[in-house]
Amino acid sequence: MNIAGINFESIADGEGVRVVVFTSGCLHNCKGCHNPTSHSFTAGREFTAEIQDEIIDYIRKTPFISGITLSGGDPMYSAAELTPFVLRVKKEAPNISIWIYSGFTYEEIVSDNNMLELLKLCDVLVDGMFVLERRDITLPYRGSTNQRLIDIKASLIKGEIVPHSP
Repeated sequence: MNIAGINFESIADGEGVRVVVFTSGCLHNCKGCHNPTSHSFTAGREFTAEIQDEIIDYIRKTPFISGITLSGGDPMYSAAELTPFVLRVKKEAPNISIWIYSGFTYEEIVSDNNMLELLKLCDVLVDGMFVLERRDITLPYRGSTNQRLIDIKASLIKGEIVPHSP
């Protein structure tokens, strides 16, 4: 699995100051995508143990980091590869939140075992493809009106989508 980049201090990809990992690989091809260079599954560099160590060390050593965000590309295409990393993050930095962005909808994700396994480890999902015709720059943490902020834990417990309110 490759990553297209890392932003160690983002305020745009979830609540608070977050470390953002941009995974490589996406087949959604959203018109107007903000990160088209991440579409190739070979873009960027390999997501090595050393890079994972660097991310976790940074989170542990930086008290103002409130979370980690998995973005892309689309991290759900690499769900099986990301799950061990997220388990490690939860173990070594248990007080941070985990957000995940995906062009897949919540309904699509919960019907796929690999994606569901990763989803269960996260706190907030921003779901749905970016739709240029529905673009709205006033929305917090998403780009178009069809995308939803979803409280993952509450949704899984309730069996229906529970919105996350920023």
